[in-house]
Amino acid sequence: MSTVKETVEVDVPVHTAYNQWTQFEEFPRFMEGVEEVRQLDDRHNHWTTKIGGVQREFDTEIVDQMPDERITWRTTTGDTRQKGMVRFERVDDTHTRVELVMEVEPSGAVETAGDMLGVVDRRVKGDMKRFKQYIEERGGESGAWRGRLRPEESGPSL
Repeated sequence: MSTVKETVEVDVPVHTAYNQWTQFEEFPRFMEGVEEVRQLDDRHNHWTTKIGGVQREFDTEIVDQMPDERITWRTTTGDTRQKGMVRFERVDDTHTRVELVMEVEPSGAVETAGDMLGVVDRRVKGDMKRFKQYIEERGGESGAWRGRLRPEESGPSL
C-alpha cells in the first residue's frame, strides 16, 4: 500500500470545511477522476471513478466520524482497496487546516505503474487544492451532516 498525505489551509471556518466534506455526492466537483459518489446511507457510499482510462466501482464505509474533527473510511467492495482519514483543525475563526491521509493499494498493471510514477500523490494534491478553491469560492457549504459515527458501530475491519 502507498500512503499519500496532503494538507491545505482553507479560508473558511472549521464547521464550513467539515460540513462541505460531508457532502460526498459533491466530490466529483473537485476530485479528479471521480465520476459519481452515491450516498447509500449515513455510513456507506458507492463510487464510480475513471482514472487513466480505467473505470472502477467500489463501496466505502465510514468507520469513524466526529463533527468538525475527522472522517475515517475504508473500501468494502470492488477492485479498489483504500482507507484514509480527513482531519479538520481550527486555525482561527475563519481558517481551517484540512489534512488528508490515504493508504491506497493499486490493483492491476495500470494502477501499479501509476502509483510508482507518483500519479496518486499528484492527484490527491490536486484534489485538495481544488477543494480549497471550491469551498472558498462558494463561501459556504452546500449542505451538512453533523452525525457522530463510532468505530464500534461498524462491521469487521479489512
